[in-house]
Amino acid sequence: MGDYLDSVRSFCSRGGGGARFCCTGPFSATPPGKRWVLAIVSAFFFVSLCISVFIYWNDVYDIAGNYFFWAPPPPSTSPRPAIKIDFPFNCSNRDPAITCPTSNQSVTSQTDNSSAVTCPQYTRWIQEDLRPWKTTGITRDMVDRARDFANFRVVIVKGKVYVERYQNAYETRDVFTIWGIVQLLRLYPGKVPDLDLMFWCGDMPVILKREHNHVKHLPPVFHYCGDDKSYDIVFPDWSYWGWIEVNIKPWRSMREALKEGNNNTKWKDREPYAYWRGNPYVSRRRRELLKCNLSKKHEWNARLYGEDWGVERQEGFKHSNLEDQCTHRYKIYIEGVSWSVSEKYILACDSMTLLVDPKYYDFFTRSLVSKTHYWPIRTSHMCTDIKSAVDWGNDHTDKKRLANSFKRI
Repeated sequence: MGDYLDSVRSFCSRGGGGARFCCTGPFSATPPGKRWVLAIVSAFFFVSLCISVFIYWNDVYDIAGNYFFWAPPPPSTSPRPAIKIDFPFNCSNRDPAITCPTSNQSVTSQTDNSSAVTCPQYTRWIQEDLRPWKTTGITRDMVDRARDFANFRVVIVKGKVYVERYQNAYETRDVFTIWGIVQLLRLYPGKVPDLDLMFWCGDMPVILKREHNHVKHLPPVFHYCGDDKSYDIVFPDWSYWGWIEVNIKPWRSMREALKEGNNNTKWKDREPYAYWRGNPYVSRRRRELLKCNLSKKHEWNARLYGEDWGVERQEGFKHSNLEDQCTHRYKIYIEGVSWSVSEKYILACDSMTLLVDPKYYDFFTRSLVSKTHYWPIRTSHMCTDIKSAVDWGNDHTDKKRLANSFKRI
């Protein structure tokens, strides 16, 4: 993984320490002129396209050299006057089978069913995240105000990506997020509109409702997670393209590795316990979880392991390969500082997922349904709930187990 990361770092550091921008074509030390490029419809379209990339994107090993950040320019077209575009989508509520128009028409005006497609699960969540700007729209002033809350700014103009960094992100979160956006332009040449977006790469949401409920110009900020107390616009996290610091490969590679790991041991033949491995020092709840481990006094049906990433790096990640952790019938998900990127890997492990009361949501897992995709575990009764869930599962191995539906989501 080191070769392509070196290419990214080298590219984005051109021009010396004072360079603030990188783009997909020849390097430019300055961005294009200020543009009025962000609107709700563009954000909706952008996020929708991004999700398609996260599902179908090409493996990182297929991309190398200077073409890493190259995106083909859109086909030349004559300028068109700006028009207001409304998307009459009706994908609210909880029914994922609602149909949406493929063109900009009202649903009632459709006469041919072939012009409708089934809305993806995530459509209603995009609408929900953009609801605070439904009546006001998103103005340039709002975007500029978001600078105080962002790690970097992405401007897309005519198929090229320009990046301005405001503050350092943790590890390489920003690098891999930017790379994912570039992949979007490569897969959909000429279809991504000009955009001006702010990104926050930290753990906690930053646009808090208690601080912005009465703000006239609400700053739009894209972030990896959200909660009921914030206005952050949820965007898939960087680890879908890889997390090199902890040896996590891009999602396409991880998906195949996890599939192979699942096939190595059938569910009935796996260890009949709940398994968790992670860093317990990032949250009090994780430290409380460790109290549910096997001891001389208690058997809570849990096998829990603290992860020291410093030691793992020194030993070449011998004990932290995710595909080698699909060996137990049950796997526990518990949040860290906020949400954790580990959730998708746990869900993909084809074990019964025991999910400790989450406070935050990411883009995909906010559609999960309790006792359909996972077994709920109360924070206040973690040990007893884990034991009860494992006992029930082990007593009903002959029945259809509560499996996750992550692949369909």
